[in-house]
Amino acid sequence: MAQIEALIERLNAPTAEERLAALEQLKQEVPPPAPTGDVNNHIHTMYSFSPYSPTKAAYMAWSNGLTTAGIMDHDSVAGAEEFIRAGEILGIATTVGFECRCRMDNTPFAGKRINNPDQTSVAYLAAHGIPHQNIARAQEWLSPYRAKRNERNRKMTANINTLLAGTGVSLDFDRDIEPLSLNREGGSITERHILFALSRKLMAQIGTGAPLLAFLEQKLAITVTGKNRDLLAAADDGMYDYYLLGVLKGSMVEQFYVDADAECPDVAEFIAFTKEIGAISAYAYLGDVGDSVTGDKKAQTFEDSYLDELVPWLSQAGFSALTYMPTRNTRPQLERVMALCDAGTLFQISGEDINSPFQSFRCAALQEDAFRHLIDSTWALIGHERAATANQQNGMFTAQTIAALPTLPERIRHFAQLAQSAYR
Repeated sequence: MAQIEALIERLNAPTAEERLAALEQLKQEVPPPAPTGDVNNHIHTMYSFSPYSPTKAAYMAWSNGLTTAGIMDHDSVAGAEEFIRAGEILGIATTVGFECRCRMDNTPFAGKRINNPDQTSVAYLAAHGIPHQNIARAQEWLSPYRAKRNERNRKMTANINTLLAGTGVSLDFDRDIEPLSLNREGGSITERHILFALSRKLMAQIGTGAPLLAFLEQKLAITVTGKNRDLLAAADDGMYDYYLLGVLKGSMVEQFYVDADAECPDVAEFIAFTKEIGAISAYAYLGDVGDSVTGDKKAQTFEDSYLDELVPWLSQAGFSALTYMPTRNTRPQLERVMALCDAGTLFQISGEDINSPFQSFRCAALQEDAFRHLIDSTWALIGHERAATANQQNGMFTAQTIAALPTLPERIRHFAQLAQSAYR
């Protein structure tokens, strides 16, 4: 048992070579888990924000019985090739992509809060199923946006220090924040990195439990209630810094946030680039938030009030897919989104956003009949990636493929069968 625990620890070792070598050994020691048939296409790694390296993310998916897993980092695909190799070692099907924020100023939704809690006229979008020969091209395209993001990160760090003035607590971007990331290996630095650094600084200087709660309420004017208060009042169980991060993200971002601009490509540029590299462009549905599942989003309205206009526009603008997370939304929200996708022939992709240690890799909703089609679509996504890696013109949404298989259900069946036959 000690040897297995040591190998699991090494899955987050400093280099990909060490991590993959540990996985090779671990695979020999750990019996295969019972397969659940579950899938997940939206797993973040240390190349954006996550407690998991690409290798450990793949292992966590495999050990939880998933049959497929997808890497989805912000503004980076630096972990994609490691993730693919980890999947090969484990025998789990993988898919790779990236998530980025895009400007929607030149669309009918300019000025609206779309799916971004922090800013209007900007939307989170995803590129799924990147052909493997184009991973380096995607990383190159994202590089200048990461650099611009870091310029803004420094401004937000300065804003936090202004908020903290007089408390005896401060943050240094280069000393406290950048080392928590894989920025120097092509990873991104996000608002979560900034607040995670602040969480750790507060824990080191203020402590946990009652002193920390008093600091949050008296010095930062953050009221902590309900489940979050219980978590912060309790002893550190190894995830306290993530609990605190969730509270800070849900309560503090608007006080230091600087609008993203230069780091966000225009939506038309994003669509054109995903087509160029043979990836699948997807809009990430958020939906109005009541009680946040992950504890890091306040109650807020997003695209639900104009969804009937938005989803048809996605198809007209050139999007191929819409991605959503079944555990994050109500059943009426999901039924409405699925119906609109069917009407607009948008490919539906499911993925549970994984970026903290207390989130489940499994999505119980996928066992319900209403969502079983998301398993088929995941296999189709993997089939697309395999076919387009062999020959980009054989991807799921090329003119050549659409001419041969005109309807989306036909293509889903074809590409799903292609992928599943490779993993039998």
